[in-house]
Amino acid sequence: MNLQPVLLLGGALSSVAALAHVGCIVFGAPWYRFFGAGERMARMADAGNPMAAIITSVIAAVLAVWAAYAFSAAGLLPRMPFSKLVLCAITGVYLLRGIAGIGVALSALETEQGTTFWWWSSVICLVFGAVHAVGVARIWGRL
Repeated sequence: MNLQPVLLLGGALSSVAALAHVGCIVFGAPWYRFFGAGERMARMADAGNPMAAIITSVIAAVLAVWAAYAFSAAGLLPRMPFSKLVLCAITGVYLLRGIAGIGVALSALETEQGTTFWWWSSVICLVFGAVHAVGVARIWGRL
């Protein structure tokens, strides 16, 4: 089996992000606060409002699918449909989220509210996007 290490890393990163979201659902408001999801989400979790878990579950599921696509392209899982298109979309979403988040962080500097979350999450998304971009570029001809 000829595994592609960069896409294995991409799949692992998306998996960790998915698990962190599941942790928010399981452990509630303290995790939402720790990961910077915002006080509104933390309060919803504290109040038992199912919307916090629903939103977070959708995000976790999307991240899990993204991990599966990366693992598939890396050769760990069977080939998935529309791999080239989906992997490009995943890479683009991570990169765009990172860039847009930096814009939000820069605009929030005046108020200093939530800037730490936006800086960290944006850097993380840019790293995830860069890993996916390198991995996809390395196997482009085989997709």
